[in-house]
Amino acid sequence: MAWPPEPIRTERLVLREPEARDRTTFIELLASPEVHTYLGGPRPRDELECETPEVPERWPGSFVVELGGAMIGQILLRRAVGHRRPAAVGKADLGYLFLPKAWGRGYAAEACAAALDWFDGVLPGEPVVLTTQSANVASMRLAAKLGFTEVERFHAWDAEQWLGLRPPAM
Repeated sequence: MAWPPEPIRTERLVLREPEARDRTTFIELLASPEVHTYLGGPRPRDELECETPEVPERWPGSFVVELGGAMIGQILLRRAVGHRRPAAVGKADLGYLFLPKAWGRGYAAEACAAALDWFDGVLPGEPVVLTTQSANVASMRLAAKLGFTEVERFHAWDAEQWLGLRPPAM
């Protein structure tokens, strides 16, 4: 697949490759206790300031989600090569992080749907998996809205996890 793709535009958002101007928002996402409630906790900001490259997360499958010219989140679509669950290994894995100020407005659903549509266009016939803590009710609702169905629940990272599968688009 050619990377990066042209920016993906939705009604309100743009999904694009990360740029240097996004560095501060990446650090904010990774250091946020709210964002990492169900992800094992935030990373220390001082470590992130030292470790985050000038242009963060520049690799295939990493999209910045932009609203009105500013980054509000990130979508990740990557192969689940080291996944703990056999049902997920080798499949594309969808992940997302959004700033708390962007929560509750449908941006995650809009951005994830656009990224999945793009994925279906470049890799037709490929299933996608998503893992979230079962306690993360908002993420569970989003997974259902995006067409993921439960494959299994398992215990990892000191909590019950939910693994969902989105069948290939036809």
